Amino acid sequence: MKEMMKMMLVLSLICGFAGISLAALKEITSPVIEEQVLTFVQAPAIEYVLKSHDNDPIKDRKKYSLNTRVVTVFPGIKNGILESIAFETSGKGYGGNIGVMVGFDISTQTLSGIGITTLKETPGLGSRVAEHGYTTQFRGHPIQSIALKKNGGDIDAVAGATISSTGTVAAVQDAISLFMQLKTELADGWS
Repeated sequence: MKEMMKMMLVLSLICGFAGISLAALKEITSPVIEEQVLTFVQAPAIEYVLKSHDNDPIKDRKKYSLNTRVVTVFPGIKNGILESIAFETSGKGYGGNIGVMVGFDISTQTLSGIGITTLKETPGLGSRVAEHGYTTQFRGHPIQSIALKKNGGDIDAVAGATISSTGTVAAVQDAISLFMQLKTELADGWS
């Protein structure tokens, strides 16, 4: 019985030490992981969707709390004037969530474009939502009427990838909703 208690105590100490070590490791690596995601996943999409700018959108980013969500907004500033913004939302695809970086032109209230950041869609089928032919449909598009053609809009779905196309459009619609909430806070510009 004494041996059993001793083994339980040793096992509990090992598990406790392992748990604390993993928590500390996560805390230490969290900023590094965030920086890697910003640099290698989000940065290419940000550059694709923002209008011409002379600032560093990643360095100038701000976080906004909207209801229960925190949105990281990347600004496109030219000559000290906020011209466009971008932020990431997601929609349900066939293989999981599709991350979509959505850019907005502040002066015209249109989309400046979308860029796919993450997806687990079927290669050669659903993954085609990340291709130039699909994403360019959103560039310069008014924010009032984003919908697939099958739902009365003017966005062509990727053939054979209706779920992926629907998820992408849902992410853009979510971004439009967030943009409408952010407009009043962005009216004063970026400082």
